[in-house]
Amino acid sequence: MQVAEAVGRTLAQLGVRQVFGVVGSGNFHVTNALIAEGARFVATRHEHGAAVAADAYARATGEVSVVSLHQGCGLTNALTGITEAAKSRTPVLVVTGDTSPTQSTSNFWIEQELTVRGVGATSERVHGAGTAVADAARAYSRALLERRTVVLHLALDVQKQELDWSSEAVPALPERVVPTASADGVRRLADLLAGAERPVLVAGRGALGARAELEELAEACGALLTTSAVARGLFVGNPWDLDVMGGFATPTAADLISDADVLVSFGAGLNTWTTRAGGLIGKATTVAQVDLDLAAIGHHRDVQLGIQGDCASTAAAVTAGLTAAGPAREGYRSPAVAERLTAGRRWQDEPYDDTSDGERIDPRTLTIALDEMLPRERVVVPDGGNFNGYPAMFLEVPDNRGYCLPLAFQSIGMALSAAIGAAVATPDRLTVCGIGDGGFMMALTELDTAVRLALPLVVVVYDDAAYGAEVHHFPGYPQETVVFPDTDLAAIARGFGCTGVTVRTVEDLDQVRAWLAGPRTSPLLIDAKITSFPSWVLAHSFADE
Repeated sequence: MQVAEAVGRTLAQLGVRQVFGVVGSGNFHVTNALIAEGARFVATRHEHGAAVAADAYARATGEVSVVSLHQGCGLTNALTGITEAAKSRTPVLVVTGDTSPTQSTSNFWIEQELTVRGVGATSERVHGAGTAVADAARAYSRALLERRTVVLHLALDVQKQELDWSSEAVPALPERVVPTASADGVRRLADLLAGAERPVLVAGRGALGARAELEELAEACGALLTTSAVARGLFVGNPWDLDVMGGFATPTAADLISDADVLVSFGAGLNTWTTRAGGLIGKATTVAQVDLDLAAIGHHRDVQLGIQGDCASTAAAVTAGLTAAGPAREGYRSPAVAERLTAGRRWQDEPYDDTSDGERIDPRTLTIALDEMLPRERVVVPDGGNFNGYPAMFLEVPDNRGYCLPLAFQSIGMALSAAIGAAVATPDRLTVCGIGDGGFMMALTELDTAVRLALPLVVVVYDDAAYGAEVHHFPGYPQETVVFPDTDLAAIARGFGCTGVTVRTVEDLDQVRAWLAGPRTSPLLIDAKITSFPSWVLAHSFADE
């Protein structure tokens, strides 16, 4: 068979179950080979949507998802989504056609390998028929075992080469054994926590598989638990869970975190968002960081103790050391702190002045009402913008699988495609996309994909007819460039085949109840005409620009 078919069949044999993409001549045969071997293919309407959906699917399942692209412009159309995945260390494999250097006069010619390396992705290539199976297996293995976004280039002339292929020729995946921290590192972290009076453990994306171990460690040392934004939901149900650390933290959580005397990060980068530009780290707080990636330790801020190792096994080893030294400590887990948490863990319980006026609804009022109305088994996917704190914090999640935050690149317009990927990955849950009108207008073409797949998807458009972040960040300046005429987004959605409703008051949400009570065979779009005011996360959102 030809190399293009052999590559597709090899990847499917290795475990690829889900492919997103836009098919052109350069990826036609490899895509069909993946499908023939049992992979499911979802055709998006734009390559950007394919990359973002694949990123969300891989986050939800932990599997390597594939993006299939045409060479040149097909690849460049997907670059923002590829960058998001690369920054998030998502195991995505991008299979793209390529133009041979001997055909550099082609309109499709660009330096593809330089391009993808420039956005942080890993570049691999199929070199020829003799190495095609090994090249494809290497690219897949790197995506899976290194948790990287890998781009596999398939030059057109190489695709046509022929080889003898059989499933027996596909190599077995290497076994990955992750390292526990050194004995000295475990001892020093145990000593640090043994002497702490107000310890806090923060878990990030790198600790998503370590809930039990971190809860046992927190119990042993009396620590409170919190997460970075992307790991939200990891400790749901734990009475000492603060929910999210960072710009999305409640006032109670922020106060408790900033008063910690020891803060230990497990698989979290402690970036400007997680620390509120450093404001959540007290001057007297000792900070330790545990991460498999040595380069991640101290990357965003200085730490007093850095430990390289797997989060789960390292936490378990530290717990063993603490338990051997004596009984569990009360630490930060006093009755007074428990009372504060009961009253102030949820944003829904924070008082606010409702700005609804009959023509536009306060986004907090809207989101709290939706939180009570929508099924608890959900996946919440917030976009970026002035509004994003409302779906990100006022919509509760059942666990960390119920939250997908595609904001590593801080691009708006990601959430709709990400919600499609999440919905495909978790058909047992209702996926809820929260997006601004600006981001929605960038991505609305993917409503066609959602309708074609008959996804029971809820898209909440926080519609202030503007790029709200810029409106509120630049008061007193001319704003004609960031304010737009009001648009009937519900009518646009109905044109795609969605159920479209306009919401100006709480009473208008009866239309949402009607959709929830029905068969849910088409997506629901809520055009929420919201009042607009500065977001509390805006103060530090431009901090490092």
